[in-house]
Amino acid sequence: MLLDSIKSPEDVKKLNYEDLEILSEEIRKEIIHVTSENGGHVGPNLGVVELTIALHRIFDTPKDNIQFDVSHQSYVHKLLTGRNGKAFRTLRQGDGVCGFSNRKESPHDSFGAGHAGTCLSASLGMAVARDLNGGDEHVVAVCGDAAFTCGHTMEALNNIASSTKRLIVILNDNEWSISKNVGALSKSFNELITNPIYNKIHTDVESLLAKIPGGESLIKMGSKAKKEAKDFLVPSCLFEHYDLRFVGPIDGHNLKELEYYLEFAKQSDEPILLHVITQKGKGYDIARKFPEKFHGASPYDVSTGKSKGTKESRPKYQDVFGKYLTKFAQENEKIVAITAAMASGTGLNHFEEKLPKRFFDVGIAEGHAVIFAAGLATKGIKPVCAIYSTFLQRAIDSINHDVCLQNLPIVFCMDRSGLSPNDGPTHHGLFDISYLRSIPNTIIMQAKDEDELVDMLFTALDTNSPTFIRIPRGNATGKTIKDEPIKLEIGKAQEIKKGTDVVIWALGNMVSEALAVAKELEEAQKISVGVVNARFAKPIDKDLLIKHSSEAKLIVTLEDHVQTGGFGSSVAEILQHENHATPVEIVGWPDKFIPHGDSVSSLRALNGLSVEQISEKVLKRLQNKGQNIRSKVLV
Repeated sequence: MLLDSIKSPEDVKKLNYEDLEILSEEIRKEIIHVTSENGGHVGPNLGVVELTIALHRIFDTPKDNIQFDVSHQSYVHKLLTGRNGKAFRTLRQGDGVCGFSNRKESPHDSFGAGHAGTCLSASLGMAVARDLNGGDEHVVAVCGDAAFTCGHTMEALNNIASSTKRLIVILNDNEWSISKNVGALSKSFNELITNPIYNKIHTDVESLLAKIPGGESLIKMGSKAKKEAKDFLVPSCLFEHYDLRFVGPIDGHNLKELEYYLEFAKQSDEPILLHVITQKGKGYDIARKFPEKFHGASPYDVSTGKSKGTKESRPKYQDVFGKYLTKFAQENEKIVAITAAMASGTGLNHFEEKLPKRFFDVGIAEGHAVIFAAGLATKGIKPVCAIYSTFLQRAIDSINHDVCLQNLPIVFCMDRSGLSPNDGPTHHGLFDISYLRSIPNTIIMQAKDEDELVDMLFTALDTNSPTFIRIPRGNATGKTIKDEPIKLEIGKAQEIKKGTDVVIWALGNMVSEALAVAKELEEAQKISVGVVNARFAKPIDKDLLIKHSSEAKLIVTLEDHVQTGGFGSSVAEILQHENHATPVEIVGWPDKFIPHGDSVSSLRALNGLSVEQISEKVLKRLQNKGQNIRSKVLV
């Protein structure tokens, strides 16, 4: 294979166009093969093969800096920069190649990413730093069209012309983010693509002006007059109003055309944007047919596109949420659903199908989604805002200032709370309790199973405060959902099992782990262990907690969240405030960014969160307290 000979971008520069066509095909086959085994972002990477090859032929990384917005489309870049062969076969696996750009992984990865909209700001910062340092390197920002629905990108766009004279922006336009792009910007891009006049004059305004009466005088008047004439002849381009020279559209799968315009951009003495049209999923018809599924896919059968593995009878948590929200909304016309470019990922595709007029996809604009929901809530509408936990981090100020300060009754469903194992630290939802519980008026809950999730959604919809429901990624437990939901008492925990030596307060999906730990300690150590389904991270059932603190030798908290500032911290704060000296063992994720890995269970084991490791922590804490407990150490 020609791909096997590519050890660095220098090898790509030596190839002729016939060889490059072969290389492009081999890269697509390699991406399809590896993602079919490991899962990953299939469509985005298949769409940027020629663009990435052209970038590495025209520019010289790592001296020149190429940044990819989100960077889920950086697989081709990785294959061309020394991570080919065996290394790439470890994509998204424990200790393997990361599915996103990672500065620790390679000097060719000039900026790490995982969230949309950061690329342009970072690239502008790098360009200005180059100018201050007196450097001559090129800075290239590769931004998807969906990134321009994100406020960060528009803020950066506003500052480019006033900050630097040399920055190259690639608008990679494939009409999709995770869901299909929405809004006025998407419509504007499409109009530019389809406008025949713009296509004819975007590279040569002078030749057109020379053919019309008075055109010669406009040419002599300079670039401002030419730009105004161009705006008169064709609808003006957004980017030119920001003083970026706009060139496009360009065929993103034509290597010669790409190289021509990239070389042109390389010589530009002003900030320039190239509008490149690509096809998401190019080279794999199934990915082209189902772009949303193959944006980020689990392992799949290449011939059929179907997910691998045995058919799972248990529903996914996101689908339970989406279907029951739809059911409740059919009964209450005031309920609306809001998402930020992730309808299927949050289960809101069910809502969209049944109630499209009350479904709102705002694009990659989490802050706007939250404030939009706040505006709706002031008029008696009941908004349900479904956003991944890791992405809701981007709207903390909006939650604080616009929702909680006004105590508006909005329901937030935070999908992927906990681990998103193969995606890694940019996608783990391990910080939401800590950043939410310090804000007044918040209610935070997490269910132990899908039946309780429906109860929590039912409860939240009938609550007059901002309510946050943590939802883990993946399949639910298989628990039968009762016919009619019940309204839970806010802040009331559920005592599942009584114990006199230790009481484990567990939150959400960690209740099952708590029961396993209790069984382990009772059978192996003869320790009496109680288990509480906390249900609420805020407010916590203080009365029950104080009762257990008065009776037990040790309180253990268990959460799928970082230890710092989380559920366990709140428990310890309550006991300290109430002058209870009962020790608290806080069990959760350590104070560090958790890398990507093969599975939730493997990452838990690496971070002291397996059932055996938790049992050992509990036993050691009891021994240190001087209790009369046998000294057998569990392994």
